[in-house]
Amino acid sequence: MIYFLLFLFGVCFGSFLNVLIDRIPAGKSVLFGRSQCDFCKKQLGIFDLIPVISYVFLLGKCRYCKKKLSLQYPMIEVLTGFLFVFLFFLEMPITFIQFQLFLIDIFLVSMGFALTIMDIKYHLLSDKLLVVFGFFALLRISILSPQALPFSFLVGLLATLPLFLIFFFSKGKGMGFGDVKLIGILGFLLGFPNIILCYYIAFLTGAVAGVILILGGKKKLHNSVIAFGPFLFLGAFITYFFENTLWQYAKIFLGF
Repeated sequence: MIYFLLFLFGVCFGSFLNVLIDRIPAGKSVLFGRSQCDFCKKQLGIFDLIPVISYVFLLGKCRYCKKKLSLQYPMIEVLTGFLFVFLFFLEMPITFIQFQLFLIDIFLVSMGFALTIMDIKYHLLSDKLLVVFGFFALLRISILSPQALPFSFLVGLLATLPLFLIFFFSKGKGMGFGDVKLIGILGFLLGFPNIILCYYIAFLTGAVAGVILILGGKKKLHNSVIAFGPFLFLGAFITYFFENTLWQYAKIFLGF
């Protein structure tokens, strides 16, 4: 029952993430203003905005102009629901502190998910969402190990150096400054040496994805732009929840 309720809550929260993903890059308010069709600009009613159900009931089309709606909306809603269930399954919070950390992780993963889709769709890592993401990272460390805050800030600062150098010497062409800010927050959240794992996974998966896109003709070898934020979040997510397993394999690989 708890998994079903979490899934429903995640689906509803995913609807809000869709608002963040599309309104922030457009400079629109996320709290005020009625939702409208992307095509005919008709204001949508409550029965047009029920997560997943409205999309299915309307056969994926606008009620008014009949234009086909993006699959992004139901997909984000459903995936957010599964993410909430997955987080609960991984953490199984029992104590009050564990439940606090679980709620914080929900917001961390949700903001990371929204930033990932935003970066893929618009090549933008919103400062507003990065601030929210950073706030929950600070809150988590303050609850779990407040004595580690100074060292965490130092790790976050040092974590920015590789990407900042790429950004600086490529004049923003090889790396966006949003990625620099993001890796600083991830370094603060993950700490040392976990940020190294995050970097390794991000660059490895980014390189593999780049090669696949180039071989598939989706990107050109020169003058192509691939959003790096999603790979940083992927590296952080895997490291964040599976660090012990990753380090065990790393020790075996390195012969320790």
